[in-house]
Amino acid sequence: MPTFEHELRISAQGYPTVAGVDEVGRGPLAGPVVAAAVLLQPALGVPPWLAQVDDSKKLAAQARERMYPLIMEGAVGVGLGSVSSEEIDSMGIAPACRLAMVRAVMDLPEEPCHLLVDYVQLNELDIPCFSLAKGDSLCYSIAAASIVAKVSRDRLMVEADLEYPGYGFSRHKGYATLAHRHRLMELGPSPIHRRSFSLKPRLPGM
Repeated sequence: MPTFEHELRISAQGYPTVAGVDEVGRGPLAGPVVAAAVLLQPALGVPPWLAQVDDSKKLAAQARERMYPLIMEGAVGVGLGSVSSEEIDSMGIAPACRLAMVRAVMDLPEEPCHLLVDYVQLNELDIPCFSLAKGDSLCYSIAAASIVAKVSRDRLMVEADLEYPGYGFSRHKGYATLAHRHRLMELGPSPIHRRSFSLKPRLPGM
């Protein structure tokens, strides 16, 4: 379960505000990469709602939706950043993920003194940064960011399902499920599909 260990350690080194940063959407065939940056208040302790925060991948969709408004209301600040499928095709997925994180940090209402980032070292920003493997499972700030990013991206894909019907974006969120690949074979790629990713469906027996 996440803790405030890393935030408190960094704060004790003279950095009073620490933001957790995470992204989602690295693997899908369609849609944007979305990142979130979240500033919490570890000096005030762990409020009851925060004890339910965990890596977004470990939480059911209903739990993520329940936690989302609590994080948005309880955090000192939340920033969001996204990178479109066109930008992903232009620069590649790894730079796109980094850019989404940079945009999320820049969207915060105040610049943090330090960053805690899941896996990635953000050298593009003039802010001290600590990269933490499996940070979304270990650190409250990163876990909260993972939930905000995941819920935000899922909602975008539900909207995309209305704009580009037939692909089932509201169900699979752009990931390469068998149903998604079947629809790609039948309909061809939509404007939000990533052309740089392999879109050829692999069907049973092929």
